[in-house]
Parts: sequence; structure tokens; C-alpha cells
Amino acid sequence: MTGKDLFSDAAAGPAQDEGKAFASQPLAARMRPRNLDEFAGQRHVLAPGQLLRRAIEADRVQSLIFYGPPGTGKTSLAQIIARQTRSRFERLSGVESNVGDMRRVLAAAANRQENTGQSTILFIDEIHRFNKAQQDVLLPDVESGVVRLIGATTHNPFFFVNSPLVSRSQIFELTPLSEEDVFPLLRRALADAQRGLGLMRIQADDDALRHLAKVADGDARKALNSLEIAALTTPPDSAGLIHIDLPAAEQCIQKKAIVYDADGDAHFDTISAFIKSMRGSDPDAALYWLAKMIHAGEDPRFITRRILICAAEDVGLADPMALVLAAAAQEAAEFVGWPEARIPIAEAAIYIATAHKSNSAILAIDAALEDVRSGRTLAVPESLRDAHYAGAQRLGHGAGYEYAHDFPGHFAPRDYLGAARKYYEPTEQGSEKKIKERLEKWREQIEAARSAATAQ
Repeated sequence: MTGKDLFSDAAAGPAQDEGKAFASQPLAARMRPRNLDEFAGQRHVLAPGQLLRRAIEADRVQSLIFYGPPGTGKTSLAQIIARQTRSRFERLSGVESNVGDMRRVLAAAANRQENTGQSTILFIDEIHRFNKAQQDVLLPDVESGVVRLIGATTHNPFFFVNSPLVSRSQIFELTPLSEEDVFPLLRRALADAQRGLGLMRIQADDDALRHLAKVADGDARKALNSLEIAALTTPPDSAGLIHIDLPAAEQCIQKKAIVYDADGDAHFDTISAFIKSMRGSDPDAALYWLAKMIHAGEDPRFITRRILICAAEDVGLADPMALVLAAAAQEAAEFVGWPEARIPIAEAAIYIATAHKSNSAILAIDAALEDVRSGRTLAVPESLRDAHYAGAQRLGHGAGYEYAHDFPGHFAPRDYLGAARKYYEPTEQGSEKKIKERLEKWREQIEAARSAATAQ
């Protein structure tokens, strides 16, 4: 007899396998926060007293949708909610699951609620991957309270999740972690002997960890996994100490691909920042957002279209050359293509950012359009109607028209509208200041002519 207990061995086997599986997970998976106190960042929704934190701590979580870039804690937050809630936790994936999987989980949840009164939290990772029909399957049970939905997505739910689901859920945007959020996570991973790298003899320089925290670009997962690569690939010295210095950190974190999706938030947010930087007269910011779009492979025609619009809308008549230069940049970019197109595009962006600004043109045309849309349309005065066809004179078309070039200053002070309207209000910015001076004199003469005509 060896004295070996076969039953105890059998019982120990699964636990040992589970421990091995845990140990084989990447560092970022092992170091997932277990509670809200360990959770890094997102203080705008999770700081003490904030709505989401209060709801989690009181187990009053309703349907939620978390959205934000990778590595910001969407899945970790859902797992924390699972640990702190008294509900049954079910998980599906927008990549792997189908309608059959959803119906099975929803039917089980309805049966559980009816028989035991226990509610179910259904976590769906990458919920934006479900099409409209798949998302519609969830709606009745979410609306009736059979399940409390927690969706996670990197895409804006207002664009990629059905409106009925969005209207029945609270939306929380998770933002990229700051360098100050990520740095303590790396230190914690180095010290944690149970889940982290604490059993290894590692000396990590602060500047190395700062580099990992910075270059990870707000992605905690990338920073932690890069730290693990550094720990496992850096050879120990003669005393068995693994020294992670700045060169080692630089080698172990690859350049992070810019978060930029051609049809999602990053695309629209970046072009929005680019336009607002030009409008706000900040050429440095405009160049940065332009560089991000160029690096991400944005279509140059899309960029130059927005530059053209900005030149007309935000610079306008304060500097008419802005529109000329924008049009030239568009043509040049179309002709030469990348990478040389970056030069005329940058030139146009810098010119617009540093030009005098006036939005009088868009205000003027929008005011006129509002007049037309609201029904206050005006008939063309007889003197301005087309008189170039046979019979026009018999109708009185063109009668009384006076040729402007026959008058001093090539200006005929006549009423060209037939009513008192003022849409264009020039500013005193740049070239528009001179336009304003001329226009004020002309409008005074036109008003005098209108008054004289009315008096007759």
C-alpha cells in the first residue's frame, strides 16, 4: 500500500488544472481588478459618490452600455459588477455567439426569474458586432426586466446599437487611461506575488515604467503585457536580478497603432478636432490632427473637402485667399497623391488657422434661406426681369433698369430686392473691414433710393 488517496487526488486535479490555466494567462488577464478600489481610471463615473459606483455598490444596476477604446476596463468593470451583484451572470460575445445562444440564455433567465425570483445580468462583449436582427432578439427581455443587459463596445452605441436598446440603457463612456493611471498598475503587477510578477527578482526603473505607461496610449492591457514581455525576455545578471531599464522597455512595447476607424468615432472625432483647431486659430493643433489622419491613411479628398468648407465658413471674406488656397491644395493633392500631398494640404491648413476669421458668409446665406423656407418669398422686380426675348418689353420686363457701370463709382443706388432685407453683416476682421465700409455707404444710398421711390 502506498497510502495514496485516489479520491483526494481526483479532487485536487481540477483545482490544479485551474491554477495552471490561470498561471498561463497573460499578465493583463491575471491582474484584472477584483473590486472598484483596484479599478484604475474612469473617476468621472466611478469616483465615490458618482452614479455608477453607487448603483454597483447598492446592487441597483440597470441595463448599461460601456463604450470606449480597448484596454480601458469595459470587461473588467462588468466582471466587478458580476462579483458584487446577487444576480446570475451570463456572458455572450458579439463575435462568437448567435441568435440560438441568446435565446437559450434568455429562456433560462425567464425560467430562473419565474421559479426563484433571481434576476440575470447578461454581459455581451463587442455588442456592436450583432446585427440589427440579433439585437432585436434582446429587446423584449430587456424591456420586461428578465435580464439586465451590460454591453461593451469600442464603437459609439448611438451609431452601432439599436435605438430601442440605447433608450433603455444608461450609456457610460470609458476614456483612455492617463499615464498616472497606468504607472501604479505596473508597480502593483511587479509587487503582486499571487497574480503578478512578485515571485521574480525584478528591478524596474521608473523611467522604463513611465515609458510603458506613456507609449501604451491609455491601454492598460498593452502596458501590462509589455511589462511581462520585458520580464520574461530580459536575461538576469550574475546575481539573478532582472533589470528592466529604459532600452529594454523600448524594445518590449511595439509602436501602438493609432486608434482610427474609417467609419466610427475616431474618424469623425479627429476631423472634428482638425476643423475646430483651424477655426480656433491653433496651427499646431491642426497639424497634429492632420498628421494623425495622414498616418492612419485617411482619404486626402475627405481632408481637403473639409479644408474647403472651413475656408468658406470660418475664414470667409475676412481673407478670401483662404478659399483660393484651399481649392488649390485640393487640386494639388489630387494631382500628386500621398506622400507629397501632405505639403499643400498642410500649407492650406496653416493658412486657414492663421487667417483672420469671419463666419458672416454662412450666417448671411442661412438667414436668406430661412426667409425663403418660411414662405416670405419675393417676386422679382419688373426692372430686373429678363428682357432678352421677344415680347419681354410688351410685358414690361427690364423697364427702368439702370446699368451700374454708367454711374459714378460703377454703383447705381437702386432697390434690387423690392423689400428691406439685411442678411449680410460684415465684420471688421481683415479684408472684411474694407467691405464693411463700402457696404455701409452703398446701403445708405439704396435706402435713400427706396424711400424716394416709396414717396412717389
